[in-house]
Amino acid sequence: MNLLRTASVVSVFTLLSRVTGLVREQMVAGLFGANAMTDAFQVAFRIPNMLRRLFAEGAFSQAFVPALAGARAKDGDEATRSLIDAVATVLLWALLATCAIGVVGAPLLVWALGAGLPDQAHDAAVVMTRWMFPYIGCMSLVALAAGVLNTWKRFIVPAVTPVLLNLSSIAAGYGLAPVLGEWGYRPIYALAIGVMVGGVLQLALQVPALLRLGLMPRFALSFAGLRRAASNEGVHRVLRQMGPAVLGVGVAQLSLLINTQIAISVGEGAASWLTYADRLMEFPTALLGVALGVVLTPQLAASQARGEAAEYSALLDWGLRMALLLALPCAVALLVFAEPLVAVLYQRGAFHSADVAHTARAVMGYGVGLMGLVGIKVLAPGFYARQDTRTPVRIAVLVLVLTQVLNAVFVFWLQIGVAGLSLSIGLGAAINAALLLMGLRRLGSYTPAPGWLLFFLRVVVACAAMGALQWWLARHFDWVGGHHELRRAGWMAMSLGGSALVYFAVLLGTGLNLRQFARRG
Repeated sequence: MNLLRTASVVSVFTLLSRVTGLVREQMVAGLFGANAMTDAFQVAFRIPNMLRRLFAEGAFSQAFVPALAGARAKDGDEATRSLIDAVATVLLWALLATCAIGVVGAPLLVWALGAGLPDQAHDAAVVMTRWMFPYIGCMSLVALAAGVLNTWKRFIVPAVTPVLLNLSSIAAGYGLAPVLGEWGYRPIYALAIGVMVGGVLQLALQVPALLRLGLMPRFALSFAGLRRAASNEGVHRVLRQMGPAVLGVGVAQLSLLINTQIAISVGEGAASWLTYADRLMEFPTALLGVALGVVLTPQLAASQARGEAAEYSALLDWGLRMALLLALPCAVALLVFAEPLVAVLYQRGAFHSADVAHTARAVMGYGVGLMGLVGIKVLAPGFYARQDTRTPVRIAVLVLVLTQVLNAVFVFWLQIGVAGLSLSIGLGAAINAALLLMGLRRLGSYTPAPGWLLFFLRVVVACAAMGALQWWLARHFDWVGGHHELRRAGWMAMSLGGSALVYFAVLLGTGLNLRQFARRG
């Protein structure tokens, strides 16, 4: 399998998801701005989203995909299908219980994540949390389907699935928000409805793909069937791996909870500024980190199951080189070109120049740690493929403590506001990635291939040339002003296109052979 081509396919569809996600955030910024009600929606959406990352795309995927790939490599397809059915049954019953508890306990959850919200915003957040909580059920089953499809090397459906959430939210925002206002309801509720409809659509999209492979899970809906599924040894193996993984992802989500509380304490709109900045940061982390992680995880797990240590190390080396080649220029862009990006993408309607300034500073904070955020997506699967979830957990706990120390310094002592939060997250991610790399080196699982120093120097030189161009462009055009949107968009397209040309031209001029990255695994 050509890993570069496969990762590129995943990236293209992930790009479509991120572009529509950006349009969704532009819609939210333009219609609702950055205020207490948008903060209420961010809090309400983060609650099921946090649990989705905790139990679905996070801990569950980290435990399920390596177990599934290992079972297929060693035991064959029939045993793997039995594992899918058993895991699906246990997951379904757990989700039913979780969703019921979440709907009832919504006020407590909102208090935990958004205690500083004004009363009206707090009440709105509770309502939206209850409407959106079943979303976690849909997305957990989507994660199950994605794990199956990725193991069978069917990457397109999982990659394109998130687009449906964004399209649903955009349609609800533009089409339903005015109607709700006319009916006497809060227009912001339209966003919650869009999220829930999007979750249902994403789940429905998995069914045809699973049916074509003959891998549609058979759910046992009786207690006897649940007991049989729970006694499956493969389920026990997944649950054993999920324990530490839940703790590890839970540490990250605890950090998110603390950061949200701190953002709300910074001032009205701060949680929204952080979310808008996060959306820009997610472009490179999703296009590069997520795509690389999706492609590498089953390949690493299969290599581990077959005992192919050299191939295992070569896969990690390829992933790290791709991360440096593509993520470092993105980090430079977030640092030197943040204000033009934020102004062109968000500044319209209720989103004003002050919002641009705050959001741009948060974007720059993320830029500091972008290499770490992408690197984690490559390095952590190196441990998960070995069915070692404990080491990343220990590192995550250490980074959580460090991140909060940095928050105390940047936000409360130096008082640099919401930018301090993103800077703390970025620095914490960089340290996390460094510790993961050291751990893999110490285990002997990863040995760098020759030529890293020259490769690194070529990338740095190309990034310096590109960064100099972007620094000049950021200061010689009127990006912030809210006028001449088409002209600003045109200049942005030419600026980014020119930056890419300069970067790759310098790489080629220094002798880098880009075709070496089209390796087969």
